Amino acid sequence: MSGRFVRNSKYRHVFGRPTKKEQCYDNLRVSRNAWDTNLVKVNPKHLAVNWESGGGGAFAVIPLEERGKLPERIPLFRGHTAVVLDTDWNPFNDDLIASGSDDGKVFLWRVPEDFTVRPDVAADDVQDIAPVGKLSGHPKKIGHVLFNPAAENILATASGDYTVKIWDIEAGAPKLTLNIGDIVQSQSWSANGSLMVTTSRDKKLRIWDVRQERPAHETAGHSGAKNSRAVWLGERDRIATTGFSKMSDRQLALWDIRAAREPISGFKTLDSISGVCMPFWDEGTSCLYLAGRGDGNIRYFEIENDKFEFLSEYKSGDPQRGIAFMPKRGVNMHENEVARAFKTVNDSYIEPISFIVPRRSENFQDDIYPPTIGVTPAMGPSEWLSGKEAIPPKISMASLYDGQGLKEVSGVQDKPTGAMDAPTPKQAEPMKTTEPAPKKAPEPEPTPTPVARPAPSMKDQGASMAAMVSKFADDEEEAAAAEDDSSFEEVPQPTERAARSAAAETSSPRVSSPLRPKEPEPKPEPRVVVCEHSHVYPINCRDPCSQAQTPTIPSPASEASLPAVTVHREIEEIKNLIAEQTKTIASQAQQMQKLASEVESLKSKLD
Repeated sequence: MSGRFVRNSKYRHVFGRPTKKEQCYDNLRVSRNAWDTNLVKVNPKHLAVNWESGGGGAFAVIPLEERGKLPERIPLFRGHTAVVLDTDWNPFNDDLIASGSDDGKVFLWRVPEDFTVRPDVAADDVQDIAPVGKLSGHPKKIGHVLFNPAAENILATASGDYTVKIWDIEAGAPKLTLNIGDIVQSQSWSANGSLMVTTSRDKKLRIWDVRQERPAHETAGHSGAKNSRAVWLGERDRIATTGFSKMSDRQLALWDIRAAREPISGFKTLDSISGVCMPFWDEGTSCLYLAGRGDGNIRYFEIENDKFEFLSEYKSGDPQRGIAFMPKRGVNMHENEVARAFKTVNDSYIEPISFIVPRRSENFQDDIYPPTIGVTPAMGPSEWLSGKEAIPPKISMASLYDGQGLKEVSGVQDKPTGAMDAPTPKQAEPMKTTEPAPKKAPEPEPTPTPVARPAPSMKDQGASMAAMVSKFADDEEEAAAAEDDSSFEEVPQPTERAARSAAAETSSPRVSSPLRPKEPEPKPEPRVVVCEHSHVYPINCRDPCSQAQTPTIPSPASEASLPAVTVHREIEEIKNLIAEQTKTIASQAQQMQKLASEVESLKSKLD
């Protein structure tokens, strides 16, 4: 037996496909500023690039269909008096974008209709685009800008004044302020826009209850001196971070927001490359992409059972300094593309990378394209500020595949799957009370009565298990070899797991498990008894002497009824034993519940 088993996954053979140079976005001047941001942001219509320009700061917006070599002079989005450090597209309007600059200002911009980087005018007559709004409030540089993914017109800006301000861009004023205490290195919203995670130069990971303006959790993050990044894993109550160890090894970690004192399963070492890993989460496939800053590789993992299951790695000799991932509604489903990245190359052009599931089917693949977030916000800014929590309506990917446009799907939850367990001023008690209580032990059913069977010996069980493992391991190895021979994957058919019947549960070997104390075997009893008066009577006769029986030998008919009496006695003993075990299990469950509540109370005190 080889012992080789292959994990089943729809994305095991996903591969990255680069784009030909003539189909890239060439002749760019990507900003060479050393500030650690992604430099590039993308949505289904436009690509934004931090631009290297003199006389103030600017960035370029390139329509996605305008590929190839750009003119020497293109219209820029110009207005800052210092270099642009970060930009972010409004998730509910593909023509609105915000920018943060070293001048301490946040500008809001609108892409004009029919905008093009190849205007039919002379180079000297090309007109730059002016901002449509300005947000002033930070005294120092704006390093990160990020729109709320659920509420309309809510923007978070991280500044060198060690704060994050939350803006209502309709009102043009900051509504909330988070005091970080050090330079913010990354920030990420939860799916319903109520929580935010930040990493900072003080090596702290903070999970913020934004509208309460305080951290719900604060813990030590990656211990290395270099920058770290954090990304919220969509609608889950999990966060992924990348950073460095004290020995400057690149690390990856997964955090539970309910118990954020340390990462789940610790810090995972990736390699010893010096560039930070830029994390990107794909909700539809539950995949995490890690793009190395300064190298050309993009790793991708599938998260399953709170583990990073490595899928593959896209390798390239062209290093990237900046990268952006397309929202899911912008991928090419006709080629089974599940993700698309836009990476900078040599600060002179941007290359799209398509991540494709290799399948032969020509139809829509509903198993790899679940409904995704659309362009309708879940709430307005006033509703969000008043405390509302909701996830934006989702759209059907099948309608996009068929060319029917954006169609919302019904039956979508109003809140993310994970809720914060930290206490808030609005709550009298921590939300830990909402966790499901331990299940009580089920009461034994009076019928049907299980038939006692002798437990198989350990030798027999071992031989049987070995035979089963050998049989299925060989089948699995042959199937894996057959799959590995081809680079394409057939569409998986849904499989049903056979549910265990009540009779199977009743006759389960757990009743006679070797982990349970061995029941004493009943001693054989005599079929007849002779009393002191020499009377012979059956064992079920309670008072033979009072009946003045004479010493006789039982008839064959009475002998036939004796085994049935013995079986009934054994059944009664088994019933009594099961009742005692049930009481013991119930007592242990109560004890476990008590211990769990004590542990939770200790955790809340520590927090």
